[in-house]
Amino acid sequence: MSADLDEKTDRYERLLADALDAASVVPPDGTPLAESATEYREMAQSYLDDGRHFRETDDPVNALAAFSYGHAWLDAGARIGLFAVPTEDDLFTV
Repeated sequence: MSADLDEKTDRYERLLADALDAASVVPPDGTPLAESATEYREMAQSYLDDGRHFRETDDPVNALAAFSYGHAWLDAGARIGLFAVPTEDDLFTV
């Protein structure tokens, strides 16, 4: 059975928003890695904003894609050590 697009888009939007709240920058301020962490976080936030815009314009497919891409930025940042993230839930794959 295929997934419901609206339900999945809702779920991925929540996942990205929650992951943004949960991820904290690890590298010290003023370092190149802290700059990278900021860029990764900005990309994730931009995709969250874009996804919400797509939802408002009745484009759920692009909204889902944007939420997924945004989460991928955070997940990648967590994997390479830019973010400290909770490991007891399903927000990240680390």
